[in-house]
Amino acid sequence: MIPLCIVCSDYFLKSSFTLEFGETDFVALCDTLRVSDIVRANAWKTYEKVSSADGTLVGYSEKKKDLWGICIFIAAVDLDEMTFTFTELLKSIGMSVCTCFRLLREMDVNMDTISTKVDSNVSRLNKKYDVLSALYHKFERTCGLIYIIQPSSQTSAELSFPLVLKTSWITFLLAKGKVLQMEDDLVISFQLLLCVLDYFIKLSPPAMLKEPYKSHVSAMSINGSTRAPRRSQNRSTRTSKQTDTDTKVIEVLCKEYGCNLDEVKNVYFTSFIPFLNSVGIVTSNGLPEVEDLSRQYEELYLKNKDIDARLFLDNDETLQRNHIECLQLERTPRKNNPDEELNLILPQTPVRAAMNTIQQLMMILNSASDKPSDNLISYFNNCTVNPKESILARVENLGNIFKEKFAEAVGQGCAEIGSQRYKLGVRLYYRVMESMLKSEEERLSVHNFSKLLNNNIFHTSLLACAVEVVMATYGRNASQSDGTSTETDLSFPWILNVLDLKAFDFYKVIESFIKAEPSLTREMIKHLERCEHRIMESLAWQSDSSLFDLIKQSKEREGQVDQPEPTCSLNFPLQHNHTAADLYLSPVRSPKKKGSTALNPIPIIDAQPVLAPQTQKPQKSTSLSLFYKKVYRLAYLRLNTLCLRLLFDHPELEHLIWTLFQHTLQNEYELMKDRHLDQIMMCSMYGICKVKNVDLRFKIIVTAYKELTNTNQETFKRVLIREGQYDSIIVFYNLVFMQKLKTNILQYASNRPPTLSPIPHIPRSPYKFSNSPLRVPAGSNIYISPLKSPYKFSEGMLSPTKMTPRSRILVSIGESFGTSEKFQKINQMVGSSDRQLKRSAEVSTAPKPLKRLRFDIEGQDEADGSKHLPGESKFQQKLAEMTSTRTRMQKQKLNDGTDTSATEEK
Repeated sequence: MIPLCIVCSDYFLKSSFTLEFGETDFVALCDTLRVSDIVRANAWKTYEKVSSADGTLVGYSEKKKDLWGICIFIAAVDLDEMTFTFTELLKSIGMSVCTCFRLLREMDVNMDTISTKVDSNVSRLNKKYDVLSALYHKFERTCGLIYIIQPSSQTSAELSFPLVLKTSWITFLLAKGKVLQMEDDLVISFQLLLCVLDYFIKLSPPAMLKEPYKSHVSAMSINGSTRAPRRSQNRSTRTSKQTDTDTKVIEVLCKEYGCNLDEVKNVYFTSFIPFLNSVGIVTSNGLPEVEDLSRQYEELYLKNKDIDARLFLDNDETLQRNHIECLQLERTPRKNNPDEELNLILPQTPVRAAMNTIQQLMMILNSASDKPSDNLISYFNNCTVNPKESILARVENLGNIFKEKFAEAVGQGCAEIGSQRYKLGVRLYYRVMESMLKSEEERLSVHNFSKLLNNNIFHTSLLACAVEVVMATYGRNASQSDGTSTETDLSFPWILNVLDLKAFDFYKVIESFIKAEPSLTREMIKHLERCEHRIMESLAWQSDSSLFDLIKQSKEREGQVDQPEPTCSLNFPLQHNHTAADLYLSPVRSPKKKGSTALNPIPIIDAQPVLAPQTQKPQKSTSLSLFYKKVYRLAYLRLNTLCLRLLFDHPELEHLIWTLFQHTLQNEYELMKDRHLDQIMMCSMYGICKVKNVDLRFKIIVTAYKELTNTNQETFKRVLIREGQYDSIIVFYNLVFMQKLKTNILQYASNRPPTLSPIPHIPRSPYKFSNSPLRVPAGSNIYISPLKSPYKFSEGMLSPTKMTPRSRILVSIGESFGTSEKFQKINQMVGSSDRQLKRSAEVSTAPKPLKRLRFDIEGQDEADGSKHLPGESKFQQKLAEMTSTRTRMQKQKLNDGTDTSATEEK
């Protein structure tokens, strides 16, 4: 049905605002923002909807202008009629960007209030603001370390620190807008910022600069390099002289901020210099004229209709974060003791965090080569069909494709940057391949891996995984400093589209990749695990996926029930002893025992082909079996989390919902085609609650769902109904899900409900994190975690910075770290007495447990008899430790209870 507001006359629309709406301030705001009548009508309709919602927008009911502004923004985006910039909107209603984003989230109470189109637009603005905010704060602090705020009289009175600051920042904004198509790339943006700083440092008089920049600029002047460009000089000649004479300044900047010098030089010569030559900079007093730069940036800003980042210079209220967010942004650790080393923990601002992550990757790959090693060549030579030439040709061909696609996504001037990142991925690819082959050699005692090494999909998947690790490392943006994950244009699954790789094929390599590269950081392991989850949620279920072919093959097996994975196997622990070879070479599971998880030997070496009898049953794919097991476990974990939030008073319903959910995945898997796992989960929950007469509406379900980690609002706002048609999850439930499963759902309301599916065995993640917190025994809610980031990367990979054995492990109980007296206080709090450990050298005497947690001055951190007698076995030692720990904790609990009772009696 066509909305009335679209077909009604202009006269009716205009009279509506004055007669029906009766809000002259709303009309005035619309006039200020120059919006059309149709935008006004849709904005008012949205305002009426959100203002009438029960319990929503608490605190905004009196701030009508704020809501009007947001509703106008929503309508303008939906109708593609943006007649104003985002900054103009914020200025007109007197609202900060952070408050605006928060209000938009609060308004999204119904699935039809804010469209996915608006969600996407707001996400882009949010990411751009986060990057700009992080870069400006870094820029401001950096300039304070470079320039003398009040220079001596040797400098021109017209050349001041505020002018240099303003000119530099606007030059950077203009360069960023011209060079980068993908403006939320924090790393390339920061590298470009260093190029701008280098440029302006060389233009500045030495009297304005602090050391070491002053000495370098002075040396350049002595060597004949001109400081200030002349108007009469040819522009390209001028920049050539400026950049070729000296690289000392850029080297200092890169060293100071942990940037790779070669990468920054690449940005300088392939992006920044062409930018300078293209904008026609006019100089004044040795600096580019700020008015000219500002005019060019104004044109760019009005075209994009987003954020005016020049306002950062004025500390404009629309761009300010609230106090808590500012503290989070600049959480630089403080020293408790003036004598302590400051560099124990590096400041984790967004830029610093990104640079540290990149440095960790570079430490892994510095010793690696972008060519096959001698060991790999040896493996290649042992193959029946030598794969070397095909591997090298594939790497080169995919590299050309990657470089082209990277330039299309980021900016044509960034093609070489893409080439650099791809080469890093190739290094990791060869490194992990060699590690995998060594493991297979030890496992199977064979040397001929011809079938595996001549498998094109295996190599493309392995290379894609290596490049994805590099891209994710560089793709860290300003929103991720708090641990959240924010997607960019280059985020997964971008690499799959570039290399024309199916998600299900990529999934097969992830676990083996992680096991083969022990130096991967915790962040990268979690990123790859998240990629695996996304594949299981939706990417593997796309209509062109090879997954559906495997499922159909499993259906065609003679005498087998139509199910990709038997439910009886859900109770078994998930085995993680498979390798990439197991999954890429179509191995099979032994059919001897139903539910058995034993694997037949994998034919990864060449052998004479054996013709199978025609009566032989098609054998089951291990890759499909393992995939379904993982999907079931992920599905149940999601469901369990949601049930704990919504059905706490009805715990018995969880098992029923899981049975319907699992039945759908197993028998009605066509419903998953081009859809999301969570869509089936939410429909299963709603359907069971409906037949069990439990009042749980979809609005409540999606509200709780939005609070889960790694969720996207498009999951419930845009669901495939039929080919080419999408709608909300409510429409999907009514028109598709309920129609398909109505008979099955109604069985749960009868006296003979279906047999309940087993609850999946939920193991710990197979991916080991070296820094994971460890729980103290005896059931206490106390965890011990290694100190984070105690490393200085310039001294080598994971090299502790002047840390003694005593300072390697620090414990905090409700207060910050400090002197040894504080540790003594902790001992008194934890221990039941203060007596020292008495050890006996006699073999016959059992070790006595400590009565406290000791922090020895000599640096020996011990607890519960960590030193044992020579005659004890490992089992006896472990048993003694566990027994003494449990005894000590129980005594402490009794003592605490006695102390509490005594206090109450007083």
